[in-house]
Amino acid sequence: MNSKELFEESKKYLPGGVDSPVRSFEPYPFFVEKAEGSHLWDVEGNDYIDHCLGYGPLILGHGNSLVRENVFKQIENGTTYGAPTENEIKLAKMVIDRVPAAEMVRFVNSGTEATMSAIRLARGFTGKNKIVKFEGSYHGAHDYVLVKSGSGAATLPDSLGIPEDTTKNTLSCPFNDEEAITKLIADEKDEIAAIIVEPVMGNIGCVEPNEGYLKFLREITEENNIILIFDEVITGFRLSRGGAQTYYSVTPDLVTMGKIIGGGFPMGAFAGKKEIMSMIAPQGNVYQAGTFNGNPVSVSAGISTLNQLDQEFYRDLNKKGNYLRDEISKIVEKLDLNIQPVGLASMFQIYFNPEKVTNYEIAKKSDTDRFSTYFHELMKNGVFIPPSQFECNFLSSSHNDEDLEKLIIAIEDSLKIAWK
Repeated sequence: MNSKELFEESKKYLPGGVDSPVRSFEPYPFFVEKAEGSHLWDVEGNDYIDHCLGYGPLILGHGNSLVRENVFKQIENGTTYGAPTENEIKLAKMVIDRVPAAEMVRFVNSGTEATMSAIRLARGFTGKNKIVKFEGSYHGAHDYVLVKSGSGAATLPDSLGIPEDTTKNTLSCPFNDEEAITKLIADEKDEIAAIIVEPVMGNIGCVEPNEGYLKFLREITEENNIILIFDEVITGFRLSRGGAQTYYSVTPDLVTMGKIIGGGFPMGAFAGKKEIMSMIAPQGNVYQAGTFNGNPVSVSAGISTLNQLDQEFYRDLNKKGNYLRDEISKIVEKLDLNIQPVGLASMFQIYFNPEKVTNYEIAKKSDTDRFSTYFHELMKNGVFIPPSQFECNFLSSSHNDEDLEKLIIAIEDSLKIAWK
């Protein structure tokens, strides 16, 4: 069966024909047969250079030999035990060694679980109920953070099935706006348990913080006894060895991780100061549990991945990212297009927007129809990126010079078609 036939069959059994909404695009998604390194192949045998990379986890590319070898060894010894393993300690030490905020770690199964648990922990530690998130930020699919944008007031649920009472303690504020967050805290500081922030907003494309903005958040939360949570599910181990907090030299109270920490397997974690993390059960009274927490296969993949992420690794990968973004900027200038190439480290995107994007409201003005044309033209040219204007694209260590040159040519050709 080809992808179109598989999609028609899939719709009979899976809502919308997919197991996550981001995988759906018109007229139908392609179905993957296999992947290796920087490439994946669909069921018709079409070869794509992959810059989606599972939406971020595969910083080493598909099928990394060391990850694969160690995972196979672990599977031979069992896939889950319901009891602790020495490798959990080993991975925890690796995280603590790399991540400035991490003094203790709890391993979970996804970024959603990590952010949900970190918010619960912040509330338990402070004894306060309200949290602040930023407009357009995505912190997983749990009820407290699935809310519509709206500044300075409790926000309405962004999905059916979430009672309004569930989000009455969730406040929303525009990103990169010091005045707005200052006013919100002045009005609500005695009730705010935590501010949760993506240091780089990777779920509305790729929006960096303004210079000094994260340090400002650190200062204002310390002054008002508010827990600062960095959601590093995307940026963790991608921007640098220690993630965004090392890259920007700002240390939060708690940090959530996912994607790369599992090396391509389901995995998440939250970590932070020992005095806060000690409140997690069974040591403390903030409950968190999971049958697959610290799953030995995922932990093995995580160890195998982090072992390969040294300073030389990041220098090489960031060099690729800088080269690619420079070449995209040259294309945009050559074609005289009023659009915005963005990104940092191994992250990149193009906003089909004449205005510099610094927050969600500006991002929403992007021309999504032109982006859709661009996306489909890239597919025709053998390049796969996430199908949404509001997702980030990624590089891996498996992308070689030939891949980058093909991507650059494909981007130029696709932009020309999008602007016909």
